[in-house]
Amino acid sequence: MSPFSRSRIAAACLPSRRNLLAATLLGAAALLPLASQAADPKKYPERTVRVVVGFSAGGTTDVVARIMAKELTAELGQSFVVDNKPGAGSNIATEQVARAENDGYTLLFVAVTSAINQTLYPKVRFDLEKDFAPVALGAKVPNVLVVNPSVPANNVQELIAFAKANPDKVSYASSGSGTSIHMAGELFKLRTGLKTQHIPYKGSAPALTDLMAGQVQFMFDNMPSAWPHVKAGKLKALAVTTTKRSPTAPDLPTMEESGIKPFDVSSWFGLIAPAGTPPEVVAKLNAAMNRAFDKPQVKEAYEKLGAVAEKNTPEQFGAFIKSEVAAWAPVVKSSGATVD
Repeated sequence: MSPFSRSRIAAACLPSRRNLLAATLLGAAALLPLASQAADPKKYPERTVRVVVGFSAGGTTDVVARIMAKELTAELGQSFVVDNKPGAGSNIATEQVARAENDGYTLLFVAVTSAINQTLYPKVRFDLEKDFAPVALGAKVPNVLVVNPSVPANNVQELIAFAKANPDKVSYASSGSGTSIHMAGELFKLRTGLKTQHIPYKGSAPALTDLMAGQVQFMFDNMPSAWPHVKAGKLKALAVTTTKRSPTAPDLPTMEESGIKPFDVSSWFGLIAPAGTPPEVVAKLNAAMNRAFDKPQVKEAYEKLGAVAEKNTPEQFGAFIKSEVAAWAPVVKSSGATVD
């Protein structure tokens, strides 16, 4: 090949080499903002943070999440925006956040439901303990055992006696199969040997409506949704499901005080981030939430919900999540409930 031919070939290849160099430089430039963010977690947050909630707006999880999002916005100087992603018992939201960037800008306000779902769903595509970094437990809300006023029971032992004497006439409602409300009923059956029938509904509201109408006889429900009906005389409250009495109803005994032991069930809510989120980010979020618990407006809002909060570390919240997954597994299995 002549020198002239070789020079023509080299000239023809030159634009391709230039294009390759330009593309390489552009790609490197595009990565610079991401690298900068990853390298500077101490500057977090520098933009809006999305707090995903796996339930519709208006429920207890959503209400507590919005209380905390407002306080995080005030504490950290950037907007924390609640994004409701209901579906599959909160699994859609949980799976989405598990696969999000672990930079602290996509968080999940998790509920007890996710701990139950680890056993309830045989094909669940997340591991609550491995796929997330715990931030802080946000609140605990007791459930309350309520009955239709026509039921001849003024305490838990009288309800058990009535149910055993009338096995074909007593059923209990829940807000849906696999919910914490359903599992509280199953735990009640497990501890007492009752054979009552479970009637699932699509939410607490329709379940409470049928309970007040006498279509079902009793129900475990979150205190915020059930208590107004108790105060109105449309339902009778027999006990709360936590080990301590609720400040909302200090005269109402616990299930354990009523002779059902052990029995410790509460709807709990907290903040978690994708695994691998920088420790500095987790620590900053945890500190902001713990400061919020001392604020008068938060204490007032929690009191209205019957909610209880206590300061905690990410490690303590992680241990709590682990204990909840382990505690609910045998209850789910004994109930026979499963969701594909």
